[in-house]
Amino acid sequence: MSEFTVDDLRRIMREGVGERDGLLDGDILGLGFADLDIDSLALLETATRIEREYDVSLPDSVVTEAATIGRLLEMVNEALAARVG
Repeated sequence: MSEFTVDDLRRIMREGVGERDGLLDGDILGLGFADLDIDSLALLETATRIEREYDVSLPDSVVTEAATIGRLLEMVNEALAARVG
């Protein structure tokens, strides 16, 4: 499977937690979820949607370790690579 991208994440987040008044636009990789007004419950919902759609298992620590958008992308891509390899 190809890499999970920020655009993939934006789409899933918009579907699950809403638009956030344009906060998901632009360079968001270094932003924390609090900066985007996304709480741990919304992050958990996002992780669940990713797991279902991409048939991948994310660690339970995703809510505590994914402090930024970029880190969540890394975690998803690591899980995808582990599944394939």
